[in-house]
Amino acid sequence: MSESDTAGDTEESPLEQIAAGVTMALIFLVAFGLLALDFAWFWVVFPVGFGGVLPAVIGLVRYYEQAAERDERDAADDTDDPLETLKRQYACGEIDEAEFERRLDGLLGSDSAAETAVDEPTPEPADRETARE
Repeated sequence: MSESDTAGDTEESPLEQIAAGVTMALIFLVAFGLLALDFAWFWVVFPVGFGGVLPAVIGLVRYYEQAAERDERDAADDTDDPLETLKRQYACGEIDEAEFERRLDGLLGSDSAAETAVDEPTPEPADRETARE
């Protein structure tokens, strides 16, 4: 694996950097606070904080970011073109060929009806009067 391959995997988001910074500051604050209070086991805060709390915070931040990206993708999928959604369902095997053809005819039939309504010119007022007679 080259350096360029691993560089993309280790890039931290701004949220990760902020969460890591705040967590490290709290670990130092607690550890040195216990040292100032003359607590003999103050050093336990370092392995627990840096070995347990910090990785847990980074993991939670990454999980949150992935969930947010997944929600954005799902929202984008909901606004897809109906024809694209139909093609994707057929390609994934969610619907069979007969169902695909039926839905495709329904989609294309509704599109062609809308197109013909738009293509027909509206009659002029004089033409409307002759049509009434």
